[in-house]
Amino acid sequence: MKYRIAGIAALVAFAWYLPYQLDSYMIHVANVIIVFAILAIGLGLVMGVAGQINLAQIAFFGAAAYGTAILTTRAGFGFWTAAALAMLIAATIGLLVGTPALRMQSHYLGIVTLGLALALTNWVTNAHIAGGAEGISGIPAPELPGIDLHNAYFFYYLELVVFLLALAFGLFVVHTPLGRKMRAMRDDSLAAGAVGVEVPQLRMTAFFLSSIYGGLAGVLYAGLIRYVAPESFSIANMFLLLAMVIIGGRQSLIGCVVGAVALSLLREVLVDYPTYAQVAYGSVVVLTVVFAPTGLAGLPKRIRGLLRRVGWLPGDTGPVPKLGPFLPYAETPRPAAEPILRIDEVSMHFRGLKALQEISMTVNAGEIRGIVGPNGSGKTTLFNVVSGLYRPTAGRVYLADKDMTAASPHVLARKGIARTFQNLRLFALLSVRDNLLVALDQTSILSNWRYVLWQAGVWRHDQSLRAEADELLQRFGLTDFADSAPGELPYGTQRRVEIARAMARRPSLLLLDEPAAGLNGEEVRQLSEIVRSIRASGVTVVIIEHNMGLVMSLCERVTVLASGRVIADGTPAEVARAPQVVEAYLGDSAMSEDVPEIVETEAAR
Repeated sequence: MKYRIAGIAALVAFAWYLPYQLDSYMIHVANVIIVFAILAIGLGLVMGVAGQINLAQIAFFGAAAYGTAILTTRAGFGFWTAAALAMLIAATIGLLVGTPALRMQSHYLGIVTLGLALALTNWVTNAHIAGGAEGISGIPAPELPGIDLHNAYFFYYLELVVFLLALAFGLFVVHTPLGRKMRAMRDDSLAAGAVGVEVPQLRMTAFFLSSIYGGLAGVLYAGLIRYVAPESFSIANMFLLLAMVIIGGRQSLIGCVVGAVALSLLREVLVDYPTYAQVAYGSVVVLTVVFAPTGLAGLPKRIRGLLRRVGWLPGDTGPVPKLGPFLPYAETPRPAAEPILRIDEVSMHFRGLKALQEISMTVNAGEIRGIVGPNGSGKTTLFNVVSGLYRPTAGRVYLADKDMTAASPHVLARKGIARTFQNLRLFALLSVRDNLLVALDQTSILSNWRYVLWQAGVWRHDQSLRAEADELLQRFGLTDFADSAPGELPYGTQRRVEIARAMARRPSLLLLDEPAAGLNGEEVRQLSEIVRSIRASGVTVVIIEHNMGLVMSLCERVTVLASGRVIADGTPAEVARAPQVVEAYLGDSAMSEDVPEIVETEAAR
C-alpha cells in the first residue's frame, strides 16, 4: 500500500510540474488529453464497472459543450451558470439514453445508444441555434478571482484539479457499496437481483454517472477551446474514446486514464497521417482484445505471472488456505407453525411447454421442506417463480399472506427471500468478501445522495459492512479465501460461499437449489449440519435435491413434482412409500422396499 501511495504522489507531482517543460502547443495537447481522460473515466464507469454498453458518451460531451456555448453566447449567461445548466442538460440526456437499458442489453443497447449519439450530431449540424456546420465561436473563458484562465497554462491547473477530484470520486464509488453493486450487476444481473440489488435503477444510475463525467468534460472543453463545432463530437471521436477505454482496461479507471493518455499521444504522433492513424487504432484495439483483454491495466499481473512461470520471480510461498469449520448459529425459539410461503394454483408456460401446471403448496415457518422429482419436473422453475425471476402464467404466490406474484427479484430479496442456484452464480470478478458485501448491503438506491453530500457516511457504512462480512466469513470457515476469486476455489467451497452470500441477506425464507450437487460424502454431511443450524436460527428452508438420503434426513415434509404437477406431499416416510413417487422418481417399483430402510437409516444418524 505504501508503494502505491508513493507512486500516486510521484505521478501527481509529475503532472503538477509538467507545464514547466512544455511549449504552448504541447500544453494545449495536455489540456485536451485531460478532457479525454475525464471522458474515459465516465465511460469506464458505465461500461467496465457497470457492464452497460454505451456508445453515447460523446453525445453527453457534446450536449454539455453546446449547452455552455448556447447559454453564454445566445442567452447571455455567465460561464459558471451556463456550465451548471449544461451539466444538468447532459445528466437529463444521460437518463434518457439509459432508459433503453431497462429493457435491452448487449449489442442491442449499443445500437440504441449509438443511434441517440448520431441523432445529437445530426441536430447540432443542422440546428440554427447551434450554429449549424460552422459551430459557435466567441465562448467566454471561465473566470476565477486572480487567475487568468485565458492562459492555457493556468487552465491546465484548473483541469488537473477537476480531473484529480473526478478520478478520486470515481475510485471512491468503485470501492464502496455502489461500485460493488454495479460490478455484481455486470458479472451476473440475475444473481445481483436475487441478493437485493435494484438492477433497473442501478443501470440508470450508471448512465447518470457517465453523463456527469461527459458533461464535465464538455464544459471544460468549451472553456478551453472557446469554440464548438460538430466535428469535435463525431462518431469517429466516440470510437476513439472507446478504443482508449478498451486499450487501457475498461474494468480499471486508472487503466482508462492510461489508455486515454497513450492513445492521445499516439494520435499526435500520427496527426499528419490520418489514414495510418485509423489503421493503427484498429490494430491496437484488436491486439488488445485478443492478447490482453484486461488492457494495459492488466499487464502488470500478466507479467508477474509470466515471470513466476519461467522462474524469474518466486512463487507464492504463503500458507495453503484451508476451509475452516462452520460455526453454528445461535438457536432461537421455533416460530409458530404459520404459513410463510403459499403457492396457489401456479402455472408456468413457455409457449407450448407447460413447465408448471396448477401447483399448490404451503410452507410453514420454521420447517425444512424438500422438493424432489425427476429432471425436467419443474423444480427450478418453481423456485424461479417464487424468487421473482419468472412471472407465472397463472396463479398467485403469497409471502406471509402478502401477494408477491408480480414482485421483482430485488423486492422479494428485501422482503426476506434468499436463494442459491442450481448452477453456481457467484460474481466471478469479485472476491469472496465482495460477494458477501454485495448481499450484506441493504440500502436502497435512494441513499446514493450520500455520495455527493456525505461521503463520510458512505465510508462508515462500508466499514460496518466489512466488519459484518468478516464475521460471516469466519462463521462459514471462509476467512482464508476472503480475497480469492470464486473461480479459484474448489467446487464444494464455492457452494458454501453461495450459501453464505444467501445468508448475508438475513432471510426469513431460504431456497436452496440442489446444494449437494457435486459434493463428496463429507461435504454433504457438513451441508446437512449447516442447513440444520440455519433452521435452528429461525430461518425457513426449502430445498431442491436429488440426494434422497439428504432429503429424508433433513426434511420434515417433502413435495414431489413430476411433469410440472404435484404428485405427492407428506412426511418423508409417506412420500417414499407412495407408488406414484416410486414410479415417477425412482423409476422402478421394486425399489419401494428399500426406501423405508433409507428413511430409517438416515433418521437414526
